[in-house]
Amino acid sequence: MTALRDITRRATVVAAALIVGLTASYAPSHAAEGEARTTITDQPGAPGTMLRQFEDLTGRPVGDLDKVLAVDAGGRALTADQMEALVAGEEVDGVKVVGTMPGGRDILGTTMADLADGSYDGTGDGETATTSLIFASSVPGGREWCLTMCVANGKSIWECLLSRRGTDQILTLDLTGDTTVGGTKAAFEKANGVAVAGPHSVETLIGDREPSAEEIRTLLDGKDIESLRRVATVDGPDPGWALEDVAAKSGVPYAKTRAHIFTFSLPVLGKFLAVCVSQDDGKTWKCSARPWSGF
Repeated sequence: MTALRDITRRATVVAAALIVGLTASYAPSHAAEGEARTTITDQPGAPGTMLRQFEDLTGRPVGDLDKVLAVDAGGRALTADQMEALVAGEEVDGVKVVGTMPGGRDILGTTMADLADGSYDGTGDGETATTSLIFASSVPGGREWCLTMCVANGKSIWECLLSRRGTDQILTLDLTGDTTVGGTKAAFEKANGVAVAGPHSVETLIGDREPSAEEIRTLLDGKDIESLRRVATVDGPDPGWALEDVAAKSGVPYAKTRAHIFTFSLPVLGKFLAVCVSQDDGKTWKCSARPWSGF
């Protein structure tokens, strides 16, 4: 993955990968929770249509297409790490590279089925193959890698899902005196410079000590930590609720340390988490989130 990291370090160029899955199955695929969908018809120009829809949804340019990879993943969904490795020229267990095609805007005028056999030749031999297409583009502005997985829902319908790489950076949210659910959302939006929907839910966790920075990072990944245990979840919390009242409204008794995990979402990108922690019965709060770094 060294080659990929070298590319992403360049200030003016970053690769964006968009993946389209081609399968012989006609069974509908199901998106993971929090992931948005869009559909296109596989006809001449479908790859270009996919990228334009992606740009419209995100409000960001895709950039110049560098190359397209056709890979046989045996019908399995590829992870972000696997897709990154394939684009970087590395091998991935259980995945065969069917072909690599040079990029260019002209390739966007063909069909997905044409590209599925790993050769841009207009024959469409890969129409019934279990194949995925990875579109790798160079995007100006130093934006990080993004990955979009699209899975066939039939011969003509393509269902596209976006998965973005995470980041180790953690943002501290400034509540500026508004320690409410709505204030937490506003602080998240201000820190990231992007509007979000939600919060869709708030989880309450309790424990005996304040979590470390590494534990906060783990919570933001959606995972559990030893120092705090999840005890309640409320869907659609009222924006006017004070953070100190969320626990009581969730039916949680007093605890020395309490934390709340808020779930927000962005179109196409899916869910984002914010974590707020208090150690003094809700009088003061420390809120954190991962940054949204765009495309």
